[in-house]
Amino acid sequence: MSETSADGRDAASPEPDEQPDHHHEGIEHETIADVEEEKVLLARAIGGWRGLIDSALPTLLFVVVYLVSGNQLGVSLWVAIGAAVLIAAWRLIRRESLQQVLAGLAGVAISAFVASRTGRAEDFFLWGLLTNIAYGAAFLVSILVRWPLVGVIVGLLTGKGTAWRGDPDLRRTYAAASWIWVGLFASRVVVQVPMYLAGWVGALGVTKVVMGWPFFLGAAYFTYLVLRPTFTQRRTRPPDNPAV
Repeated sequence: MSETSADGRDAASPEPDEQPDHHHEGIEHETIADVEEEKVLLARAIGGWRGLIDSALPTLLFVVVYLVSGNQLGVSLWVAIGAAVLIAAWRLIRRESLQQVLAGLAGVAISAFVASRTGRAEDFFLWGLLTNIAYGAAFLVSILVRWPLVGVIVGLLTGKGTAWRGDPDLRRTYAAASWIWVGLFASRVVVQVPMYLAGWVGALGVTKVVMGWPFFLGAAYFTYLVLRPTFTQRRTRPPDNPAV
């Protein structure tokens, strides 16, 4: 039999402030789950390590074969195309996502076509440079017109559409995250364009690989760091009119 205290409460029962805070625990668990969800969405957006490595491999093989074969452009182009096709076929056989692979295959095909038309190995990288200029300009313009692309992308991935535009804090956060991508694409252009103009095929290829998926993952990680505090604060914020 439990003992009863002087004020009539059961001595074995915890004090009111000692009652387990299930609501708080639920919020913590929900926040952790939501943060993990953001990581999954981020991986889906960039294709993960595998997708980014797949997109870099054809370029790396092109450079290696071009230097080893004594600047044989035709052979180098066919090796790059063959590698991209084999990667796509392997992913297809394994029934894996082809989103990143097909994008990489199309990029390699366009790059090889341009280089074969001009006969200049450095033109294999021209399409990539133009793509970086276009992406950087798109992110910059999106910030200036108050439609930051990071917000648009997150809205599409989460199924929330453009509801974030009604929240000034979210707009500022998405704009800050979008500047990260402006910096990424701008840095590639600033570093690689002089190499392209100088015709440094080997250096250009190595730089493109180094500034490819490693920089992309870095930008994605910093984007996650910028977005995480806002999402965490909003999810742990108590309701304006809590039930009593």
